[in-house]
Amino acid sequence: MRVTRTASFLLVGGLVIGGTTLGAAEMTLTGTVGDAMCGVKHMIKDEAACTKGCVTKGSEYALIVKDKAYTLKASAAQKGELEKLAGKMAMITGDVTGDIVMVKSVKMGTTKK
Repeated sequence: MRVTRTASFLLVGGLVIGGTTLGAAEMTLTGTVGDAMCGVKHMIKDEAACTKGCVTKGSEYALIVKDKAYTLKASAAQKGELEKLAGKMAMITGDVTGDIVMVKSVKMGTTKK
């Protein structure tokens, strides 16, 4: 009985963990680096300053693609790259689930028009 119960817990646990990663799709998105607090509309005109200020206050970085803001979950090194690109175009590759991106790489995007 104990073996069956343990096997059941392992099976259910595996399905739960596997199910959360099955929903993610690796994608490359191009947009403007902003912050999750402001989203698609910054509180101040200078996008870079607004982004840096909001991130300093605890907001996550975000990638603004047209009228959608993707929250970026990034490592410390990736956040350093995002800080350099605040208010500028970037290409972000990562696992996308809904509006959250688990960042794998950060690159400068094409010039903003």
